[in-house]
Amino acid sequence: MDNDIKAWLYDILNGINEIESFFIDVPKVFTNYQQDLKTKRAVERNIEIIGEAMSRILKQHNAPEISNSRKLVDVRNRIIHGYDPVSDEVIWGIVMKHLPLLRQEVEELLGE
Repeated sequence: MDNDIKAWLYDILNGINEIESFFIDVPKVFTNYQQDLKTKRAVERNIEIIGEAMSRILKQHNAPEISNSRKLVDVRNRIIHGYDPVSDEVIWGIVMKHLPLLRQEVEELLGE
């Protein structure tokens, strides 16, 4: 695997790990997330990082197949450029539904 792709995959994995770290001492409950502005912004920032890394991976001619990769880039663009507000529900859905699968796929690609 290309070293750049590997580095970006580690960036994705680090972003997922950081998001998960926000919920170690706090129950992973939507209303808790919704009421904690610092956690919301930190999660959004990590999704930006994940989306940017994914965007760079997708531009490579030998990009690995990763589920929902285009959707993650699109959400990143919406957050960064402020096209439309990204609802708490959308971000929470990514955290709960998409990040566990993304972690699994990235770890498999990295051989971890």
